[in-house]
Amino acid sequence: MRPSFPPPSLPVRDECVELSPLRVSGPETTALSVMGTTGGSGGRGAWFFSERLRLPVCCLGVFVCYFWYGVLQETITRGKYGEGAKQEKFRYALSLVFIQCVMNAIFAKLMIQFFDAVKVDRTQNWLYAACSLSYLGAMVSSNSALQFVNYPTQVLGKSCKPIPVMLLGVTVLKKKYPLSKYLCVLLIVTGVALFMYKPKNVGSVGDEHIFGYGELLLLLSLTLDGLTGVSQDHMRAHYQTGSNHMMLNVNLWSTLVLGAGILFTGELWEFLSFTERYPTIIYNILLFGLTSALGQP
Repeated sequence: MRPSFPPPSLPVRDECVELSPLRVSGPETTALSVMGTTGGSGGRGAWFFSERLRLPVCCLGVFVCYFWYGVLQETITRGKYGEGAKQEKFRYALSLVFIQCVMNAIFAKLMIQFFDAVKVDRTQNWLYAACSLSYLGAMVSSNSALQFVNYPTQVLGKSCKPIPVMLLGVTVLKKKYPLSKYLCVLLIVTGVALFMYKPKNVGSVGDEHIFGYGELLLLLSLTLDGLTGVSQDHMRAHYQTGSNHMMLNVNLWSTLVLGAGILFTGELWEFLSFTERYPTIIYNILLFGLTSALGQP
């Protein structure tokens, strides 16, 4: 009896199996899918995420935002309201900064909600509170200085901001900066000095104003800017604090402090009365807060 064997199998042929492309979920792919990219080089939204275009686009955005921020700031603080002998000036710096901080906080919350929801913030609240005090003082001093000096002088004074930041960074945080940063600061100081230099004419006795209350406010603003920069560097180094979380929490603390300040001093009711007499200023104030929020991230 012969053993039974199974019938021979058919010859094996090479078959081509088409696999679907592997999709890796991550922040970049999610962002690209939101913008409608197709994954290839011809995607319509890929240009937005190009490393080459990101820097000029961000620089242009910051320039446009702070250009309008400066125009609106001077329009609000140095404009005259009313007619004839009843003309008034805007003297409510605390209320103006309060609205600015509220809009900054709202904008930062939206940024976290839609783009940075995964990241957990571990920074201690007292650091945010301390940073908000110097941040507040710098903004209030800068806005108040415009009542005594013109806007170009204020801009030139604020352009010296890297000086106190670097000085406090070296003395307090013991940081070491590259030589290129020192050269950049030296160029800034030289440019400001050349712009502000006015040779004296022997026969003119006219303008002898050199240093006054407005310049003192600018100096105070620069010092507080330096303290703010040092505290923010400390938070980034020790807690890896993100820019959106820092913007949200610092502005929330600033809103609380300013809200209490304008209530206890009675400035809130004077500000509301002023906006009731001149309602067109509300539009400029809201645009002022919006451009400030858009320029910070």
